[in-house]
Amino acid sequence: VTRFTNIPYTAYTMPISTRRKAQEEAEAMNVDDQETGSNEGKNERGAATADAAVPTSTPSSSDDVVDAKITLAHLVFEYQRILDAGDHHHHGGAPASESAGSESAASVKQQVMELITAGSMAPFYLYVCKTLGWEVDAGLRARMETEVANEVASLDEAIKKAEEEEGDVEVKDMLVKKAVYLANVGDVEAARAAFGVAEAKTAGSGPRMDLCFEQLRMYFSVNDWRSYKVQLDAAWDLCNKGGDWERKNKLKVYEALHLCATRQFRASAELFLNAITTFTATEVLSYDDIVFYTVVLAVVSLDRPALMEQVVDNPDILATIDTTVGLRELLSSLTNCEYGAFFKALAEMSGRIQGDMLLYPHFRYYLKQARIVVYSQYLQSYKSVSLESMAGVFGVGVDFLDEELSGLISEGFVAAKIDRVDGVVHTTRPDPKNAAYQQVVKMGDHVLNKLQKLSKLADVEV
Repeated sequence: VTRFTNIPYTAYTMPISTRRKAQEEAEAMNVDDQETGSNEGKNERGAATADAAVPTSTPSSSDDVVDAKITLAHLVFEYQRILDAGDHHHHGGAPASESAGSESAASVKQQVMELITAGSMAPFYLYVCKTLGWEVDAGLRARMETEVANEVASLDEAIKKAEEEEGDVEVKDMLVKKAVYLANVGDVEAARAAFGVAEAKTAGSGPRMDLCFEQLRMYFSVNDWRSYKVQLDAAWDLCNKGGDWERKNKLKVYEALHLCATRQFRASAELFLNAITTFTATEVLSYDDIVFYTVVLAVVSLDRPALMEQVVDNPDILATIDTTVGLRELLSSLTNCEYGAFFKALAEMSGRIQGDMLLYPHFRYYLKQARIVVYSQYLQSYKSVSLESMAGVFGVGVDFLDEELSGLISEGFVAAKIDRVDGVVHTTRPDPKNAAYQQVVKMGDHVLNKLQKLSKLADVEV
């Protein structure tokens, strides 16, 4: 995990721990209904509901708990961010914020240690200590390593017994159980080898895809995106050979996360939109989170008509969009052409976006893309418009707008020209048909040149 610097403390206005606590409280409200067998009115995520009406409740169940490894990965990131924010405020002379940051860091560290000790995750404990610079507690390490060793020995004994007394299915089940256990405690290398052995004994694309999902979460938890991509490709190979619809839909979510982490926002948004109606990958992110990613990425990836059709009127998104403060305003202000409100909503959402594990490395890029989208959308309606009028619509100063637009225009992101003397912005609409024609002519010239060279060679040979 790379150490980040110069991050404002406002990024922690909505920590992962708060969202997880809210999710757990919401889940607890459904316990009575489950005990009495009353499942009426629930929106089943495992069934195809493309033409379903607006859900009457959040489409999740009390069994939808994010994998502990994924939760730990977010908490480790959050702790690192708090430390870096504290360093920033310390250099800037903000002792009050530094104190608040220390308290938040202590709270997150407590959550991390509770999860680690509850699962006796000795290898993950060493990874966290190395990543965050914590001092290793020798006694705690020894105790957890002993528990891990005892469990692995017990599993090896069970595997041996299954090989001697039971069939191939029972042997496979025990091999999978061992691999999953090693992944859950954070022993990546041992788990990788164990999954290889288990996969050799596993028949069918579906069960083998389940092993891929386990490994994908393991690599996610330690920020190993290179191994994640390799495993993702292997999962798609299995899916194309005969994976069922539910696993294919889940795999889209896993790929969307990778695309988001590697700044391929449009492809990621399209996959999230495709998977959200029948979302079942609750082991890797909550339903509130998939709605957050879908909206935030769609805003900078889709044009206004597509946003209106696929996002604004999407009942699955509308069901929980208000869970994230400012998310509805970000979407509606753009589609309603309320540009001043959009800038305010973007500022309000910036802390949430910047505090996200996947979006943080692309935070500045995201803000730039959002401004490009909104400026381009506004200028589409005008052949020319005064800087003063445009600045008033966006709620910014003329000098600020002039400087920002100049930079975006010079980089080729906004099709316009600025007449600073008259204070007017002139749009320069691109002509796609003319550009396509010029491209065809260029390719034709290239082909003719090739043919002329071939004809000369043929003449020489004759």
